[in-house]
Amino acid sequence: MKIEGKVFVVTGGASGLGAATATHLVGQGAKVIMVDMNQALGEEMQKRLGEKSKFVQLDVTDEVTVEQFFKDVERDFGQLNGLINCAGIGPSAKVLGKNGIHGLADFQKVLNINVSGTFNMLRFAADVISRYELKDGEEDRGVIINTASVAAYDGQIGQTAYAASKGAVVAMTLPLARELARERIRVMTIAPGIMETPMLKALPQNVQDALGAMVPFPPRLAKPEEFALLVAHICENGYLNGEVIRLDGAIRMQPK
Repeated sequence: MKIEGKVFVVTGGASGLGAATATHLVGQGAKVIMVDMNQALGEEMQKRLGEKSKFVQLDVTDEVTVEQFFKDVERDFGQLNGLINCAGIGPSAKVLGKNGIHGLADFQKVLNINVSGTFNMLRFAADVISRYELKDGEEDRGVIINTASVAAYDGQIGQTAYAASKGAVVAMTLPLARELARERIRVMTIAPGIMETPMLKALPQNVQDALGAMVPFPPRLAKPEEFALLVAHICENGYLNGEVIRLDGAIRMQPK
């Protein structure tokens, strides 16, 4: 699928992986609708990216507003060709912590945003993408790219909720790809390693350096732009479908 002239929705688009992805896609000639809960950062992104971008404040877990959002996308843009799910949270908590056992509400919150939010967005996106009229020479109508994490495979102590949520995202990939194949919609997942996100950038430099040194090669934190490059390649390579790609520099996380 050629990116130029296509329409994409990027969740978590106001910062980090989502912002880098939105920036790259706009640079390749796409129209991008960024959604995020942070209105100030989202509006700043829209100003920076210009007329080919739009920002909408949206709670990805809200069924009613998400349904209306995609109706608005179809009305305003006439088509949708891709959804890049980057929204998510990653709090750390032990099952048996210093202040007691892991709260059930805290566990459910992580799964609600990372799993239900991802699913809520993709089900409505798939509906709109399925109505895209293929042009001569086009093979697929679009692509859905979800974001998991290496924690789905190498979850550390304190990551039970986060690892469970990202494991669910991994597990959705193949059945979704199999089902949506009839609509000519591909489904892929990226499992990033240690990324240079705003949260990590706020850590002391020596801590960042230590984290980067854990990566076999290259021994550094991954850049959000590298995530965006992989998103673009997945969009353009029509034979990538139903798979999870680790973007991690060959790291395998230690227990803690």
